Amino acid sequence: MLHFSSSTLWYLTRGSGLVLLLVLTASVVAGIMSSGGWAPGRWPRFVVTGLHRNLSLLAVALLVIHVITAELDPFAPLGWLAVAVPFLSPYRALWLGLGTLSSDLILAVVVTSLVRGKLGYRSWKTVHWVAYLSWPVALLHCLGTGTDTRLLWTFVLQIGCLAAVLVAAVARLRFANIESLKYKVGTAAVLVAFPVAVLAWSEVGPLRNGWARAAGTPTSLIATPTRSSQPASKTNSTEELP
Repeated sequence: MLHFSSSTLWYLTRGSGLVLLLVLTASVVAGIMSSGGWAPGRWPRFVVTGLHRNLSLLAVALLVIHVITAELDPFAPLGWLAVAVPFLSPYRALWLGLGTLSSDLILAVVVTSLVRGKLGYRSWKTVHWVAYLSWPVALLHCLGTGTDTRLLWTFVLQIGCLAAVLVAAVARLRFANIESLKYKVGTAAVLVAFPVAVLAWSEVGPLRNGWARAAGTPTSLIATPTRSSQPASKTNSTEELP
């Protein structure tokens, strides 16, 4: 029987979460490309569509690993109910709840895809487009919940994911056959406002000292000088102290 230490579970949770964000980002980019009928080089469109589908399946597998390891880690009890119902966990309820919400949206696509023949294309497509919201929600979850957001390479990775989706969305908007000026202006405004808001919020939120307390970490889990036995990346004393 496999035995995982608390430290191992912590690193598996953080690692699977970051890789999940990368895979989910790649899936969203591929989905945007596919919806616009664009493919790199001479790739047939079905190749991009297949890539999008396979990346989505990989994201589900990583999501399962991420959730299970997070639940099994005894450092911060999350509660199994919080896996399905957002904002119920005693640990960083808002930011962990965003992760749950993102997971629910991803699973909604999987379930509706399995019954697509009975559901109908229009209904499935509606759910599929709504599920694109899982990506920005997952990004905010990653920024707000992770104790390693202040690590330079982690933050660069997260902002890199933001930039990749932004570039894909701008390209889609530019080359799409859309005649409505209001739609174009509205979409462009969102594409500008979202990254600006994320960067501004990161500066005053996750990147500042004392974010753990402000994010809703229980006082008993805030790192103190006497709790040096915990892994450095878990307690992250520089970040956790107010």
